[in-house]
Amino acid sequence: MPVDFNWMAQVGSSPVLMVLLGFSVVTLGVAIERLLYYSKRSGRSDATRKRMLDEVRNGDVKAAMRTCDATSHPMGYVVKTLFRDGAYLIQGAEERLQIALSEQKMILERNLGILGTMAAVAPLVGLLGTVWGIMRAFHDMAASGSAAPSVVAAGVAEALVTTAAGLVVAVPAVMLYNYFARRLNVMLVEAENHARAVRSELDGPVEVARPERPRPAAMAPERAPAPAVER
Repeated sequence: MPVDFNWMAQVGSSPVLMVLLGFSVVTLGVAIERLLYYSKRSGRSDATRKRMLDEVRNGDVKAAMRTCDATSHPMGYVVKTLFRDGAYLIQGAEERLQIALSEQKMILERNLGILGTMAAVAPLVGLLGTVWGIMRAFHDMAASGSAAPSVVAAGVAEALVTTAAGLVVAVPAVMLYNYFARRLNVMLVEAENHARAVRSELDGPVEVARPERPRPAAMAPERAPAPAVER
């Protein structure tokens, strides 16, 4: 590509390039936001689990709850659901654990759909720019009545540049989406494994005792009528 290629003039003359430029800004913004958020939520999950296990073995459940509040890793919220109201003692502890994991997954997946959309749409928009540029080249040929390279150069250049721009936006978006999806899954797996490890140290679920039905009172055996005494 020529060094003196005027990108600003090309972007100003091509609406498709303006759209792709907006896509690139959105992709960069979401990537930075997710990177900072995941870095904040990563934490030291192994060290936190070891500390929780020590506190649970010592019977200090309140200290374990404070440790859950102090950690930013998703495991803190998930494990705390087991301590809240003695959830590990009830039969629905497994359901509450899965609900907590689902809630954390929804929070961690926020804005990832934008990266996936950019990765899927950017090449299509670049293809649209290709068709647009070819149409422009043919329009210039028809208007000038000549097929000289100088006539069709602008349209062909727009077609090629928009195709390249679409790929430039899509490829990093795909890579970023896969990276964040992998990091998300790792954090959720760690949260689930650590929560189950802490739960195994707690008392098992207590079976709810069913009230015994009152037994009917034993009926006294019927006495035979006393024989009549003859006088």
